[in-house]
Amino acid sequence: MVAGTCTYFLAALSLDPRSTYADRNPPPSPAEIEAVLNAYNLNPKTPAAERFVHWARGVARGDLGYTVSGARVSPEFLRRAATSVRLVLVATAVGSAAGILLGAWSATRQRRRSDRALTLASFTVLATPVFVIAAALQLWARNINDAVGITVFEYTGEYAPGATGTWGRLLSRAQHFVLPSITLIAFQAALFSLYQRNTMLDVLHADFVRTARAKGLSPRTALRRHGLRVAVLPLLPLLTYNTVLTFTGAVFVEKIFGWHGMGEWLVDSVLTQDVNPVAAVGLFTAALVLAAGLIADVLHLALDPRSRAA
Repeated sequence: MVAGTCTYFLAALSLDPRSTYADRNPPPSPAEIEAVLNAYNLNPKTPAAERFVHWARGVARGDLGYTVSGARVSPEFLRRAATSVRLVLVATAVGSAAGILLGAWSATRQRRRSDRALTLASFTVLATPVFVIAAALQLWARNINDAVGITVFEYTGEYAPGATGTWGRLLSRAQHFVLPSITLIAFQAALFSLYQRNTMLDVLHADFVRTARAKGLSPRTALRRHGLRVAVLPLLPLLTYNTVLTFTGAVFVEKIFGWHGMGEWLVDSVLTQDVNPVAAVGLFTAALVLAAGLIADVLHLALDPRSRAA
């Protein structure tokens, strides 16, 4: 709730919904603008604290208020949240898992060409803006489609409106899902691989790994059964904080690929000086972080016997 409060005050004090009405042609009268802003709890002349109390009471009832156009925020919030959660969840799960495996493999091949190549690739991905990777993937998809003569990859929208049948709609969504998810997965995998490589290097020559090998386990089995579990534990807090970074990347990805999620909504709401949707996105981000923190705690309990004993 703290994050939602801060987001609401930031939006309420910096955005001016009045300008949205004043720019219409023909412009409504000042009295009409005043009445509409009061009805939607968007009037900048009303103290921000008073508007916040009204908004917070609505949030407690599941009502996120109204947009500047008079539409209810809650239905749009639920629809867009489902879109963004699908994208962020898959990117986080696949990207972190791939990064952990690649980082562990890279650590076992320290100072070899494959280790250096993977490390260089990871740094390159992290240094490249997400919108550049997204645009490059769009260009690559066009070239692939032109080369094979059929539409292999879709790069605009969430699905094709003309898709019919259950399997047809699923195929359409899958085609549209590939490129946006790959964009975010690449960043997740690059980040986690670098962290995992460093933690795995600390574990390679640990006493418990040597003991496991002395008991007859092969080096690979000893690392897989004992080393990898310990090396993953320091990365679990990263899962929580990296959720915000993933959503930040999703803001650009959704806009570039034409996905109607929370990221696109945030950008459009700021441009239209719309306070309540911006506050709703703040609540969504806070919920994502809380969910990621809960998942990280559960994974920590599952991987670390000492936590269960405590």
